[in-house]
Amino acid sequence: MKVYFFGTCLGNMAYSKALVSSIKLLQHYGAQVIYKKDQSCCGQPSFNSGYYEETRKVALANINLFDQPYPIVIPSGSCAGMMIHDYLELFKDTPHFERVQEFSSRVYDLSDFLLNHLNANLCDTGEKTTVTWHSNCHALRVSKCVEASKTLIRMLENVNLVELEREEECCGFGGTFSIKEPEISKTMVEKKIQDILSRNVEYIISGDGGCLLNISGAMKKMGCDVKPAHLYEFLAQRIGLE
Repeated sequence: MKVYFFGTCLGNMAYSKALVSSIKLLQHYGAQVIYKKDQSCCGQPSFNSGYYEETRKVALANINLFDQPYPIVIPSGSCAGMMIHDYLELFKDTPHFERVQEFSSRVYDLSDFLLNHLNANLCDTGEKTTVTWHSNCHALRVSKCVEASKTLIRMLENVNLVELEREEECCGFGGTFSIKEPEISKTMVEKKIQDILSRNVEYIISGDGGCLLNISGAMKKMGCDVKPAHLYEFLAQRIGLE
């Protein structure tokens, strides 16, 4: 099966290793990955800031770039939610709507695609460990792919997944929110980290680069020894692809 891979702008800037792991996972489970080098952003930062006309230009560039009828797989529930749901709102009552609708119907979060379309069955090769999971807001409420991500983690025989008490609360990143409201964002991430530390785990795992960047940066400043891990880098390591 041929699939397009959309790496996301944040992935390309801060989590390139996780992107390589994502591609390895897709290939391991039988997908032929096409990476279009001219790809950039999904448009979510400008959309959330109210720059709708500028966001439409970004969206149309993506729609023109990924023009063949292949699935578009994204290692971020947040960006997947933007392309699956928010693009439809953005182009509602415009001449482009039907084309956007066809594009959005081909977009998948990577966890969902691995689990429900490639029937991935993960065979754990790692040592026993205990982890917890942070749910990204957009992945939880818009693309609704969190359960697929957690199901993949639970497949790992030697990994004990301990749920956070306040898993569904935001970490304070929120795209441009952390820049516009730094004090509120700082308080929110510190509460998230208190919850993480209370679980006595070795790893905090997230499938969203923005949340992971926010949480790991704050943990480093606080001197925490819990290891941050991107979901797809963690999964690839556990099944021996890294």
